Amino acid sequence: MRYRLPFTANHQEGPMDAISLLKADHDKVKKMLADGEETTERAEVGRTELFAKLKEEMLIHERIEEEIFYPALKSHPKARDIVLEGFEEHHVVDEIMGELEVTDVTDETWGAKFKVMKENIEHHIEEEEGEMFKQARAVFSADELESLGGRMSELKQLGQQVGAAD
Repeated sequence: MRYRLPFTANHQEGPMDAISLLKADHDKVKKMLADGEETTERAEVGRTELFAKLKEEMLIHERIEEEIFYPALKSHPKARDIVLEGFEEHHVVDEIMGELEVTDVTDETWGAKFKVMKENIEHHIEEEEGEMFKQARAVFSADELESLGGRMSELKQLGQQVGAAD
């Protein structure tokens, strides 16, 4: 008889490095974006709930990038421009999210706004996972990426606790 060890998806041997943490966030957000694009005007509750979850996820993700990852990476001259662009892309997505928040999910423009936001986020993810992560791997040691990941994970957990309390 074979015995199987219990599977624990969240078990890790040590802290997650910054790039792995951001990549996991990106994958989660991309799934939510795909789900959101498939909703219709008649799916009012589904759209509302999905957008609320997506917004919360995005705000926490932006915060860990803007308060920890971006400043650390920006201090390296070769990465400065891509970090500045990342800040601006966050700003654009925040503007669209703000418009979505005040637009009724049954409004015919909601789907179009969501699609534009989705395209902006996907473009941002592509640039981060390509050029920005390449720059980060070049300027940070594995230990530094792990340290950044630990700090980012702590801030993310704090943000999730605050969000759950609201």
